[in-house]
Amino acid sequence: MTGVEGLDRRTVIVRVPATSANVGVGFDCLGVALDLTATFLLSPSDRLEIEGCEERFRGEDNLVWQSYLAACEKIGTRAVPLRIAILSPIPLSGGLGSSSACVIAGIGAAMALSPEGFDRERALKIAVTLEGHPDNVAPALLGGLVSSFVDGDVTTSTRMDVASSLRFVAVAPPYEVRTADARRVLPETVTRETAVWQMGRCVAVVRAFETGDATLLAAACHDRLHEPYRSQLIPDYEPLRTTALEAGASAFVISGSGSTMLAIADGDEVARRVADALTAARPSFWLRTLPANTLGTTVEVQ
Repeated sequence: MTGVEGLDRRTVIVRVPATSANVGVGFDCLGVALDLTATFLLSPSDRLEIEGCEERFRGEDNLVWQSYLAACEKIGTRAVPLRIAILSPIPLSGGLGSSSACVIAGIGAAMALSPEGFDRERALKIAVTLEGHPDNVAPALLGGLVSSFVDGDVTTSTRMDVASSLRFVAVAPPYEVRTADARRVLPETVTRETAVWQMGRCVAVVRAFETGDATLLAAACHDRLHEPYRSQLIPDYEPLRTTALEAGASAFVISGSGSTMLAIADGDEVARRVADALTAARPSFWLRTLPANTLGTTVEVQ
């Protein structure tokens, strides 16, 4: 696609927050948006140009570009070459929704440059189709804490506010956990006892997030479905979990399928203690202390 005449040269600015799926006990159904925002600048061009990412991601298989093409097809609009500038602080080691941010950026650009413009509900439907699940894309689009379930081709996402007192200390080691491996280690079946354990605690964690009840969060955020298995793929999980809890964190969870981990703290003072302890334990690891994001994705056309 070159030499396109009469291009709409406006720039679409898509801002997408990082996300953490599962939130411990909410396996494949809960996700929270975090105040760490990737910004994408996308504008029609005479040829595809991509900057702001590693060289290996600058070709036709770039996830932003591929998501844009897929979204154009779904909404019935003509795809044109884009100049894509990526400004993302989200680590690529996995667990904070870096790929979901790229998917949403491509969808946002396709919709914003179409006659109908950006529509959040339709964007969610397309994003779930492309990603295959809503646990990252739903909170990234909606902000806050989001519970989702899928029935056929219909996704229902329920958004809830997160108490302003909660802080999320994200720590990412310099290695990845392959999603395929994270799925492979999970058991095929669970006992009734495990199902009952999980359901009660999932409801309690949602309530704790809404109210900021750190005591309830500490009591309820103990997963039996995936973390006991996936933690074996993250060598630093157990020592960092012990460090975070001893420093005052209410909970410590694997973010998504890893390798990023998340310590949840009640207030800035506790979060500082937790962050200092984790930094002292693993000074070379990426670490940020973040509140929840309330806005979700924003799309602006200039």
